[in-house]
Amino acid sequence: MKLAALRLHNVKRFAGRGIAIEGIGDGVNVLCAANEFGKSTSFEALHGLFFQSHASTAGDVRNLRPYSGGNPLIEADIAVGDARYRITKQFYGGRFAKVTDLASGRLLAQADEAENFIAGLINGGAGGPAGLLWVRQGITGIERRTSKEEESERQVRSSLLESVQGEVEAVTGGRRMAEITAAVMEENAALVTATGRPKAGGRYAAAIEARDALAATEQRLAGEVTALREELDRRGKAQHRLAELEDADARAARREAITAAEAKFETARAQADRLKAAEAELGLARERRDTAEREHHQFTEALADARQVADESGEAARRRDDAVERRHAAIAAIGKAQTEIDAAEAEAQAARELLERLDAATKAHEAAERRTEHEERLKHAEAVRATIEMCETQLVQVRLPMGAVDELAGLDVDLARIRAVLEAARPSVSVAYEGGAAARVTMGGAALSEGEERGYDGQAELVAPGIGTITLRSNAAGQDDGRLEAVEARRRTLLAAMGVADLASARAQQVRAQGIEAQANEARAQLVVLAPNGLDVLREAVAALAAIDPEPIEFKADPDETRAARDAAEQRRRDLVQTVRAAEPAREHADATFVAAETALAKLQTRDQQIAAILGPAEDREARGQELAARFAERDAALAEAQGEVDAQRAAALDFDAVDAALRRTRSVEQAAETEIQQLRETLAGLSARITARSDEAVEEAWRETGEALAAAETRVAAFEREVAVLARLTRALDTARSDARDLYLTPVMNELRPLLGLLFDDVAITFDDRTLLPHTILRGGQEEDVDRLSGGMREQLSVLTRLAFARLLARDGRPAPVILDDALVYSDDDRIERMFDALHRQARDQQIIVFSCRQRAFQKLGGNVLQMTEWQP
Repeated sequence: MKLAALRLHNVKRFAGRGIAIEGIGDGVNVLCAANEFGKSTSFEALHGLFFQSHASTAGDVRNLRPYSGGNPLIEADIAVGDARYRITKQFYGGRFAKVTDLASGRLLAQADEAENFIAGLINGGAGGPAGLLWVRQGITGIERRTSKEEESERQVRSSLLESVQGEVEAVTGGRRMAEITAAVMEENAALVTATGRPKAGGRYAAAIEARDALAATEQRLAGEVTALREELDRRGKAQHRLAELEDADARAARREAITAAEAKFETARAQADRLKAAEAELGLARERRDTAEREHHQFTEALADARQVADESGEAARRRDDAVERRHAAIAAIGKAQTEIDAAEAEAQAARELLERLDAATKAHEAAERRTEHEERLKHAEAVRATIEMCETQLVQVRLPMGAVDELAGLDVDLARIRAVLEAARPSVSVAYEGGAAARVTMGGAALSEGEERGYDGQAELVAPGIGTITLRSNAAGQDDGRLEAVEARRRTLLAAMGVADLASARAQQVRAQGIEAQANEARAQLVVLAPNGLDVLREAVAALAAIDPEPIEFKADPDETRAARDAAEQRRRDLVQTVRAAEPAREHADATFVAAETALAKLQTRDQQIAAILGPAEDREARGQELAARFAERDAALAEAQGEVDAQRAAALDFDAVDAALRRTRSVEQAAETEIQQLRETLAGLSARITARSDEAVEEAWRETGEALAAAETRVAAFEREVAVLARLTRALDTARSDARDLYLTPVMNELRPLLGLLFDDVAITFDDRTLLPHTILRGGQEEDVDRLSGGMREQLSVLTRLAFARLLARDGRPAPVILDDALVYSDDDRIERMFDALHRQARDQQIIVFSCRQRAFQKLGGNVLQMTEWQP
């Protein structure tokens, strides 16, 4: 299989766009471009086309989709032998896959049939040869991979070596060894998994399941036999306990104990009721005594407060009178100053109004001057604006498209280069005359001078006097690939669009346009100076000033004298304000003192009213005090008497809580006995039923039979275990034998790799790992080194050379696949990379190699077929 073209639309960075890589041929094909140009995107699109189902939404397919969404479309033209096909896939919305025969245009397969067709081309999916040879950016193939990826690629390499090598007489290392190993692995896979566990659904797993099921059944039956024996014991114990509880003497004793406890409880409850009544009388007596004490104490305190309030009221009245006098004096002083402030403010206001009229007259005169100035600026600005419009009109006629002159110059350079290349590729002839020769050879009727080199196309005739006519034929296809005509057509189209005859005319017109544009820019700069905010703002300013009367307003007042009078009045007002402010604290202090004195008097009056309410009329206060003292003494004696009665009854009463507890205990004993009797009867009924059922099921006989079947199942599992061990031992022996025959097994790939290594390294030998079939160690200068310890450049070079060797083996086996390298040589130095280029060309004689790289300068020396990305619309 070989690639001929790749096209993609709406893939990753090409959202809503399509690009195409056409003209992919045999040998080395190179696409060099800067980073972020789309090389890796093209590689991933090609990988998705061949290795991802069109119906998939897996991670690799999601990565093809742009951030903006949409449906990625990818197609490739391929050649398989003499046939050419076009494979097309679209993912997500409207997803499809189809294969078309390019020769006839016939649709060969679509949907799943198209996927099967593609799978047949790549021989095994991502684990097939194409997956082995296509190198993603940043992957060498030698670094550590997942175990699944490593095993998949190892099987491909192993299958390829066995197919190319052919039959080997010895069993080890050839197809016979592979068949034996496959048979052993098949037998082993039928029994166990890759990790050694029994395989689900296999004979070994079925034997283990049968054994485990019998073991579980045997354990269950053993438990039932044990449970039956335990239930027989429990039934005997329950019958004995029931007989004890239902004994007549025991029942009578429990009943007599309850009767005695109930009688004692009634006596204790009567005593408790009498004690509660006495305690209630005691509480009432205590409340009355406390009330009398509180009233007597309150009366005594009120008498003392009455004397204190009388003294404080006289002092508070004196302070209030002083505060009233100071407050009146402060208010009078502030009022006088405020009157003088009002007079000064009126005088200052009159002076200010006169000054405002004087200022208005001055501003009117200045506005008239500004009106004239603005009108002149507006006239000049409009003239400049007209100049700008004229320049813009001329620029529309002479301005060339941006970059058109540079593009035309580039096309002229391309034409000269292409013509030079064509001229250099033409065959030529020259003649070296012997000394003294007079005759001259002619070509097309013109004589050829000594050493003159003259080219020709197709064929030419040389006339040699005295000899004859010599006909020269190049017998080579024309070198013109249409690029010259294409560039000339583009040049004619561009000249027509520009309206000029040649590059000189275009540059002259460009210079003229630049001159007009400079004049316009100068006029714009003048306009900015004349009208910084634009012509409209300037016109509005002129219109606003036009309404001002230019005639000045005359006043006879002197502005300086008026301003001095205003300042004097304002100074006098400020001085008076300071006087008022100085008097304010005294007034505020007097107000605060007055308020405090009034508040104190009000509080004292309130206290006096409260005291009067407690003490009553002054003439009755002494008698009321004696009455409250006598009541307190009487109620204190009644409280002592009630306390004595309560103490006497509490000493004679039974402990009610103890009696109540004894009654509840005797009743609970009777209740517990009845409950246990009922539970024992139910337990005996359940035990008897279960014992009868198990006896009918013959549990012990089933237990013994299950034990015998379990022993047979364990014997069968042991036989399978021995078989698995034998297969494992055989597998190890086969692996050992194959490892011993490694040199013979790896001969084909070593034969292909040896000349490639000779291009890069001197005296280097490589050892392959017989497990991974990849380079493991190298021997140079008599010293062995692990591949993992080599530099990044040497590892990637070994990786690429190994893939080239396997690619040649695939081609020899009749399964050619293209080698695709996406920036696979990023660590190689200048000398090594040129040798790698030689290796690529050596392998490309009958092999297709496609190289993507961002190292444009380094890969110029690779040569080959240069690929280009072009816009494409599906």
